[in-house]
Amino acid sequence: MNILYNIGIWAIQPGIWIASLFSRKVKSYYAGRKGLVKKIEDTFKDVREDVVWFHCSSVGEFEQARPLIEWYKGSRPEIKILLTFFSPSGYELRKNYSLADWVFYLPTDTASNARRLVSAIKPKKLIFTKYDLWNNYISKARKSGCKLYLVSAIFRRYQPFFKWWGGFFRRMLKNFSAIFVQDEESRKNLESIGIKDNVTVAGDTRFDRVEKIASQSKEFPVIEAFAKDSFTIVAGSSWLPDDELIAEVMKNFSKVKLIVAPHEIHKERIDKVLEVYQPYGTIRYSEIEEDALRETVSESAPSFAQGKRVLVIDCIGILSSLYRYADFAYIGGGFGVGIHNTLEAAVYGVPLAFGPNYKKFKEAIDLIECNGATSVSSASELYQVLDNCVKDKELRDFRGRSCRQYVEKNLGATEKIVSVIEK
Repeated sequence: MNILYNIGIWAIQPGIWIASLFSRKVKSYYAGRKGLVKKIEDTFKDVREDVVWFHCSSVGEFEQARPLIEWYKGSRPEIKILLTFFSPSGYELRKNYSLADWVFYLPTDTASNARRLVSAIKPKKLIFTKYDLWNNYISKARKSGCKLYLVSAIFRRYQPFFKWWGGFFRRMLKNFSAIFVQDEESRKNLESIGIKDNVTVAGDTRFDRVEKIASQSKEFPVIEAFAKDSFTIVAGSSWLPDDELIAEVMKNFSKVKLIVAPHEIHKERIDKVLEVYQPYGTIRYSEIEEDALRETVSESAPSFAQGKRVLVIDCIGILSSLYRYADFAYIGGGFGVGIHNTLEAAVYGVPLAFGPNYKKFKEAIDLIECNGATSVSSASELYQVLDNCVKDKELRDFRGRSCRQYVEKNLGATEKIVSVIEK
């Protein structure tokens, strides 16, 4: 199986090159790895400090690694942090992350690349988040004496580890000094394949992350003024199907306002968002920011908000603070590959809704079970959920409180993990 794995890694490279000719994302993936191994070798040739290496697939996994990186920088500042990404979206968003000493793409997982990088970096610890596991890096790091850890992991019976043909994948897991899983079901699933002595139920570090974000959330007087005295929906990381659904429902609520932060903010996407919501009066955040600074944000709505019910956020980096202005939050992605971050909204104690593709996300399932969130598949379903929350403040408060309590009871994963890997 190891031979087949390595052949597969090499065989897929021509396909990636061809795909890069047609896909902006794949082009970034391909271009970002040209000459990368040599670049990393040159970077580390004079490094003498201990290095802890974090690997994340993309943005979501980075948010799980981030509380641990912050702990190291606060408690062990002498240690250097290397951060690698598989996905272009993760790398492009966090390539300038200030708490990492180096940020790179992860070079392709060939035996040669893994051997060269492990030899150059000499990591003391290699920490993978959730699921993005690469056999050659794992085996070469383990043979070098590096300690390997997997954090915020979830294991379900449909994964390759639990199939009759999954011995290759099970062997990867046995290389880890410790595996930190999110829930008891994951622990039991690992125990069923003989992996138990190095498994700890620690929870998900993202709870610690969103709690910290909420405690340090920024204030936006302009946005506060826009939302003032109105029932306000914040739609986070929306895609076109989400926007079309929300736009269809908004015609039934003449006094409801919407703050929409699309998942992508390139010109074509923003133009489409403006088109979808045009009947309700739209304004872009970048249009009002400079003008609003010249205004005194008084108790009455500022001039930029007059006749506008939809505020389109056409910048990145502020969504996690915007939920503080929500009476109701809609999380995008549920009509595509899967919903985005529900915890960023739940931490503020607001009721949630999202599309039907949520079942890969434990926290979404849990939030539905505790009556804090609702999955919707149509405009009529979203209308019913929203109508109930608009008309019934007691119900809205109950659902929001359920979300907040769910976050509170799941805090502490970072401390549990650190107590093991740094003992």
